[in-house]
Amino acid sequence: MKKNNMRAIVFIVILALSVGLLAGCTAQTSGDDKSTEGNQPADTNQPTDDNKTSGGNKVDVGIVLPTKEEPRWVQDETRFKDALENTNYSVEILFSQGSSSNEKQNVESLITKGIKVLIICPHDGDGAAAAAEAAKKDGITVISYDRLITGTDAVDYYVTFDSVAVGEAQGQYLIDKASGEGNPLYLYAGAASDNNAFLFFEGAWNVLQPKIADGTFVIKNSSEAVALQDKDTLTREEMGKIIGQVTTNWDFNEAKNKAEAHLTSNSKEDKGDVYILAPNDGTARSIADTFAADTDVSSYVVTGQDAEIASVQYIIDGKQTMTVFKDVRTLVNDSIDMAVAVLEGKTPSTTGSYNNKAADIPAKQTEVIVVEQSNVKSALIDSGYYDASEFTNLE
Repeated sequence: MKKNNMRAIVFIVILALSVGLLAGCTAQTSGDDKSTEGNQPADTNQPTDDNKTSGGNKVDVGIVLPTKEEPRWVQDETRFKDALENTNYSVEILFSQGSSSNEKQNVESLITKGIKVLIICPHDGDGAAAAAEAAKKDGITVISYDRLITGTDAVDYYVTFDSVAVGEAQGQYLIDKASGEGNPLYLYAGAASDNNAFLFFEGAWNVLQPKIADGTFVIKNSSEAVALQDKDTLTREEMGKIIGQVTTNWDFNEAKNKAEAHLTSNSKEDKGDVYILAPNDGTARSIADTFAADTDVSSYVVTGQDAEIASVQYIIDGKQTMTVFKDVRTLVNDSIDMAVAVLEGKTPSTTGSYNNKAADIPAKQTEVIVVEQSNVKSALIDSGYYDASEFTNLE
C-alpha cells in the first residue's frame, strides 16, 4: 500500500513538473512576441529612423515622381526626405518610370499604407486623373507637384513655378540675342500629355510672336506655327497642333532625332546663325549637340530650363546658352509646408489658381531666374544650390 502511495506521489510530482515546464515554455514564447512588438513604433507620427522613410507600417505623406531616368527627379527624392527630416511625419517616395499604369499602382499602394497627403508629379496630366480620384475617394488630400493633373476636380492644391513666365523668359532671351531680320527660328516643345508644355509654349509665343510677325525671326521647322504666326494669342487646340509637330516628349533621343530631321530637310539658307527654343535642359543638350555638328550652322542660341548640372557645365563651356533656374528647394519646401499644414488641420497658403479643365485649382507659385554664363556663380554657387567642385572651368 505504501509502495502504491509512493508511486502515486512520484507520478503527481512528475506531472506537476511537466505542467510547470510547459507553462514556462509558453511564457517564454509570449515574452518573445511582446519583445518584437515593442520594437515596432506605436505611432507613425512619432518618427524613427525606419518609419521616417516608410519603414513603418503606416505612412503620412506619399510622394509619386515621374521617373528615375532624369536627374531632376532623383535630386527631388533627396530634397523631399531632407525637408521632412525635422517633422514628425513619415514619407514614402515612389517612381512611376514614365508609366501612367505604374503611377496608379504606386498611388494605390500608398493608399493601403494609410497616407493622409499625396504629393504627385504626373507623368501624364490627364492620365493621372484616375490616381488622384482614387486617393480623393479615400479622403486623402491631393497636391499636384510641378506638373498639373488635368481633367478632374480631385486635385486640392498645385505647387508650381510660374510656367508661363518660364516660356516668356526663354522667348525673351532669344529676342535679346537677335539682331536684324530673317533670323532662323527652330521651335521645340515638351510632351503634349504634359500641361506644363502648353504653358511653357504659351509664354514663349506671347513674346516671340510679335518678333515673328515683324520678320525678326523666321520659323524653319513647323508649318503649323507658320500658318498661325500672325495670331498673338493661340487657343489650346492651336498650340496642340504646333506642339504635335515639334514635341520632344521630354526625351533626349526624340529631341536629337527631330533636330536631325529638321536640319536634313532644310537648306543651307535655313541655317547660319540660328535661334532655338528648347523646352528643358535635357532636350537642349541633345538639340545643341545636333546643331553644333551641322557644318552649315555658324552659331546657335539655345534655351533650356531646370539648371541641371550637365547643362550648367554646357553653359560654362559655351555649348548651351541659357537655362531657366527653378529653385527646386523652394518648390519642395512649399509642397512639404502645404502637406504639414493639411496634417495639422490648417489651410495651406496659396498665391493664385490654375484651371485644369475641370476646376480652378488653388496654387502656390515660385519665381524663376535666367542663368547664363555671366551669372552661373552668383545664381547657382553663391546661393548654395550647387558646389563649385561639381564644375570645371568655372570662373
